[in-house]
Amino acid sequence: MGSFFFVFFFIISFLNSYPFSVSGASFSEFIYPNFTASHFSFVDNNGAFLFSRNGTFKASIYNPETQETNFYLCVIHVESNTIIWSANRDSPITSSGEMDLTMAGISVTDSDGDFKWSTPQLQATVLALTLTDMGNLVLLDQSNGSLWESFHYPTDTILIGQRLLIGANLSSAVSGSNLSTGDYRFVVTGSDALLQWHQQKYWQLSMDTKAYINLNYVVDYMAINETGLYLFGRNGSVVVILLNLSTTSFRIAKLGISGQFSVSSFSSGKWVQEFVGPIDGCQIPTSCHKMGLCSASSTSNAPECSCPSGFHSASQNISGCLPNNLSFLCQLHSNSSDISYMKLGSGMEYFSLIFSQPEIYGVNYSVCQDLCSGNCACLGIFYENSSGSCYVLENELGSVILSNTVEDDLQGYIKVLVGPTTDSNGGNGDSKSFPTAAIVLLPFTGIFLLAALGFLWWKRWKFNESEERKLGHQNSFDSDDLDDFRIPGLPQKYNYKELELATESFKTQIGAGGFGAVYKGTLPDKTVVAVKKITNPSNQGKKEFCTEIAVIGNIHHVNLVKLRGFCAHGRQRFLVYEYMDRGSLDRPLFGNGPALEWQERFDIALGTARGLAYLHGGCEHKIIHCDVKPENILLHDHFQAKISDFGLSKLLTPEQSSLFTTMRGTRGYLAPEWLTNSAISEKTDVYSFGMVLLELVRGRKNCSIRSNSHTSNEINSGGANNSSSSVIGLFYFPLFALEMHEQGRYLELADPRLEGRVSNKEVEKLVRIALCCVHEEPALRPSMATVVGMLEGGLPLPQPRVESLIFLRFYGRRFTEASMVDEENRRSDDQLMLYQEENGTRSSIVTTGSDTCFSFMSSQQISGPR
Repeated sequence: MGSFFFVFFFIISFLNSYPFSVSGASFSEFIYPNFTASHFSFVDNNGAFLFSRNGTFKASIYNPETQETNFYLCVIHVESNTIIWSANRDSPITSSGEMDLTMAGISVTDSDGDFKWSTPQLQATVLALTLTDMGNLVLLDQSNGSLWESFHYPTDTILIGQRLLIGANLSSAVSGSNLSTGDYRFVVTGSDALLQWHQQKYWQLSMDTKAYINLNYVVDYMAINETGLYLFGRNGSVVVILLNLSTTSFRIAKLGISGQFSVSSFSSGKWVQEFVGPIDGCQIPTSCHKMGLCSASSTSNAPECSCPSGFHSASQNISGCLPNNLSFLCQLHSNSSDISYMKLGSGMEYFSLIFSQPEIYGVNYSVCQDLCSGNCACLGIFYENSSGSCYVLENELGSVILSNTVEDDLQGYIKVLVGPTTDSNGGNGDSKSFPTAAIVLLPFTGIFLLAALGFLWWKRWKFNESEERKLGHQNSFDSDDLDDFRIPGLPQKYNYKELELATESFKTQIGAGGFGAVYKGTLPDKTVVAVKKITNPSNQGKKEFCTEIAVIGNIHHVNLVKLRGFCAHGRQRFLVYEYMDRGSLDRPLFGNGPALEWQERFDIALGTARGLAYLHGGCEHKIIHCDVKPENILLHDHFQAKISDFGLSKLLTPEQSSLFTTMRGTRGYLAPEWLTNSAISEKTDVYSFGMVLLELVRGRKNCSIRSNSHTSNEINSGGANNSSSSVIGLFYFPLFALEMHEQGRYLELADPRLEGRVSNKEVEKLVRIALCCVHEEPALRPSMATVVGMLEGGLPLPQPRVESLIFLRFYGRRFTEASMVDEENRRSDDQLMLYQEENGTRSSIVTTGSDTCFSFMSSQQISGPR
């Protein structure tokens, strides 16, 4: 009998391990490693190779809408034939492409072996793949524990039993047959759930009149169940937002290809839509495509599309509108004289304006126009005459809305390029015929001119090369590297021997950061410099490296550290900066020396703001710093602030750049948009600046240890305490600043070391600006140019929007939880020390609890998976 079971087990194992022997035979609930499936091999089941035990869901190599080219590994609701998850949505395969299950996980490859998708590296080997009755595709380990789940990687749909965590998002598909990631995002934040299009918000769940809202808690995740849609806080114990729906046994929440978020239930063989947002079709960014005019239909919910005055239809079916005889900007090399603005008609608004703060306010129209003209990303403006508010439309243009509720003084302008235009036949609009002689002679004239210009260029190049040899400049690179290219604006080139001599073989290290170590050096002319050795430089060639250096070297501002030169030695890269004798801001701000006076702190804040404003809009190439923190703010004589390490991200390998991002996350300056995996903008720097501003106010890190006694030791950066004070928990200063702002108790936020040498009004100014800078929504944050105006006093102080600062409570709670862990570790260590003392076995080194909160706030907790 025993031998029979052994033979039976061997046969089953063999069938599971041999892919061709199971062709066409679908499985229920489980499959095991060394399994291969393709649409072709399971064509009788429409590509389905695995069913859930109750038969509600199936896993399939599937081609949506039966098109012949794009096949995806999908989980499908069987009865409705609805895709609820897809693996390789951005990398489709052909009908003979394969899904392979091995002990290392799942992989998807095309018929030619081209890799398309796989599960991430797992912590253990795979025992089986199962499809649960809830529609979750799960890899199991030897103990039946979960190694990987499709529920943790949602695409455009979530199901009952699935959680959409804070920071996670749903992404729309391009079309019903093309599952590639579209332009719409549904994002869960610490206070709401919202819809975005190219980082522009156009709807949020709390807007719905049927939603129950409790703003006293921070959102942890969103879920749907048999009774409704929920945003839960405190690990599911409290409801932050609730949308009650009718009771049903099966429903899904989905971000559709149209940009609408909907909740639907399946009953009696059909889908019933229970909720949709936004209801108004004109509120969807592309309802009438680019610059189409959307108006509500008098007979249906479908929007009616036309073109604004001065625009014409791009095609017969109104797939967007184009300006008459003009073209849209942005064009990088167009002259400012070529820029003009087309005025939209009255009663028009833009979908994102109700979610946005003005880029600047209290200005006249010409200032608003100049702000857009100097920013290539700006495609249009809306200007409110009564308040002088200037709204900027950036990156992408959607539809405009015809509304009866728009204020009369709100006027839209679209940025266009004035110049020659083409007619429908591709001509230049001139009906006169072109002379035949010109058609014959022009090509020969052009060839002759090109040949002449080429000869002159060659002669000039040879002359310059000869002159450089005479001057000794040819040795700027290594001897084996010919200087066969010229880049305008390139700063001075040093060779490795020069830098080695200047730094005494890199003897004195004065700093280190995400880009590498910094050494002090002295040039032959006695100029003191700081030499930065870039760690793990990118694989770009020297010409590309020099191009980036030329961009950085051409940036000159009193509040930016000057790049004096560079060196490329083999794979090594060095940057030579002016030397800042007072070091970085973190030393005097968080150190044990004399406290910075309030005026010094204010001057540092204003100088830093001016430097960032210049990077964002004053130089030829907009630069986003991405790592604004005290360590990157250097101080010169009289505490003049200068920003360092700007524009260097392209000089790192992708791996090093990713690591650098993680380092920013643990330091507390990471903006919330990293949670949503949104593209980074200059508003990310604004958030980081706001966090630095709070640290300038308090004189210590925003995350620090709080003790019973308010000693100078408590206030330092590390949060170390003297023997007379005891740790009572971790302290998250931005949340405390918000609470004191709500109570108007600003003076309690000031650095105690100032001992009354600062007024309540002075602290209020910086705190209110800082809180506006750290708004959760990037669009609500002011620009750095606006921040400069507020600091200088030319612009009025804004009122922070408390509803966009609720996420600080989430961060504060995380720190509280971390402090509990810290206190438990400290007590355990105290007990260990007492035991060792009583038994005479106390070692010279005793492991203690963490002395900073960053041990508990990992980058994954703050920024989520990257």
